[in-house]
Amino acid sequence: MNEPLREVRATVTVPAQSGRALAVSEGETVRVVDLQGRQVGDLWAIDARDHDRWLSTSHTRDRQETLVPRVGLEFLDQTGRPILEFVADESPGRHDMLFPPCDTWLYESEGLTDHPNCRDNFLTAAASIGLSLPVVPDPVNVFQNSTPEADGTLVVHSAVSGPGDSASFRALRDLLVVLTACSVDYWPTNGSVCTPLELRVG
Repeated sequence: MNEPLREVRATVTVPAQSGRALAVSEGETVRVVDLQGRQVGDLWAIDARDHDRWLSTSHTRDRQETLVPRVGLEFLDQTGRPILEFVADESPGRHDMLFPPCDTWLYESEGLTDHPNCRDNFLTAAASIGLSLPVVPDPVNVFQNSTPEADGTLVVHSAVSGPGDSASFRALRDLLVVLTACSVDYWPTNGSVCTPLELRVG
């Protein structure tokens, strides 16, 4: 069931190929908005009181027995405790929790040096709010169109989200949330053009 967003407390624009972070209180809704369409957002949620606990896509896949995020899914931390709930989807419904964030080494393998990437953008955004983790967790890739094929092949198609499409998540504890606007511009992931996202909290 889709649930409406409450009154917006904060709105943050995430410029193309960058990241932003903010604190979210338990019970608040985090809404990721694709402003221009076909833009993937890498989303992380870290326990604000215990930085050693964060949304774990691998533990979520294991314990919830699903590969694909859908409304009603509770994402879990490494101990199997719910940390974030998918409460509304105003998009075609294509999202991913199989891929890691793009990084320097991925781009270098394509001959691209010093390219913006979601791993570095996560680290920069996290540092802006005093957050430091021992690893960079795998994110939930909102709007990423990479549903596994019947034979198990993973192919990343162009996102099918349109301008103004959104996905909303409820914080199940006090969180630090990081959102990056995916930097991939040499592959059709983001329609071959990287654009901004918006993060609304309320």
